[in-house]
Amino acid sequence: MLIIKNLKLSKPYILAPMAGVSDLPFRMLNRKFGCELAFIEMINCRSLTHKSKKTKHMLSSSQKDRPLGIQILGSDQKFIMRSLDVLADYKYDLLDFNAACPARKVVRRGEGSALLKEPKKLEKLLSALVKNSDKPVSVKIRIGWDKNSINADEVACIAEQAGVSAVFIHGRTALQGYDGDVNYPAILKAKLKTRIPIIGSGDVFSAELAKKMLAETGCDCVAVARGAIGNPWIFKEIDSSFGVSKIYKPPSPDEVCKVMLEHMKMCVDFYGERVGVVIFRKFFSCYTKGMRKVRLFRERFSRVKTLIEASLIIQEAFSPDQLRKSQRR
Repeated sequence: MLIIKNLKLSKPYILAPMAGVSDLPFRMLNRKFGCELAFIEMINCRSLTHKSKKTKHMLSSSQKDRPLGIQILGSDQKFIMRSLDVLADYKYDLLDFNAACPARKVVRRGEGSALLKEPKKLEKLLSALVKNSDKPVSVKIRIGWDKNSINADEVACIAEQAGVSAVFIHGRTALQGYDGDVNYPAILKAKLKTRIPIIGSGDVFSAELAKKMLAETGCDCVAVARGAIGNPWIFKEIDSSFGVSKIYKPPSPDEVCKVMLEHMKMCVDFYGERVGVVIFRKFFSCYTKGMRKVRLFRERFSRVKTLIEASLIIQEAFSPDQLRKSQRR
């Protein structure tokens, strides 16, 4: 069992927040496959204080969408504190502060992974969050800014001193982005120097890689991110590898087709038909990753605008006739 202050989780994995991905339909679909704790995508504190319609929609949730984490981004303490006032109107279980995002527009503002270069400022912000939040506070970091300034152990200790209840560590530097190898020893070093839960992140694309993260870092839990996009079955696979459920069998084409249609319908119900179908376009490529002779279907799907048209393309892509064609050399 993973315990983050008063939040108790029975499974050694969570669904990490992903910008442009972790909306309510995505979270609810993955919960059906075994995901326990899920996060709303990263929200900028300034956007929260402005209470825009887009931000309110991002914060949409439901009774079954629990336990739920909210991840905030910022570097100005004034706006960070104001965001807590806004979030007081929402039901959630864990507040995560992002000090890991490597996006240029974020770093230019001194936010996200830029804070790894200012540990004292990060400690001040985390201390203020812990003091003023009525929810457990965690922080997401990377192992450092670049290969010459790997300081995850130092930052994790600072976070612990600030009163943070858990630390998420992505095993790459900010300058790496999502390229190169995950540095497991750097996460292990942070784990050995702290007493609070450490959640390992980076390249958890399978149960085998989830086990590798746990074994080589000693972390208390793994964060599944890109590995769950178009593959909610990853949670069943991990459960099976830990003996929580029966032997895992990869989904059949019929099951993939069924889940794609279900996910797309959830998007349409949440966003409306036109926007929902457009948003689902990015998921089509992920669900069909590895399929042969699917390029033309992806091109057609990139132009769809209606639920009926999109559904027909998905069904055609997974039809017995098409699957037979894709097996031919």
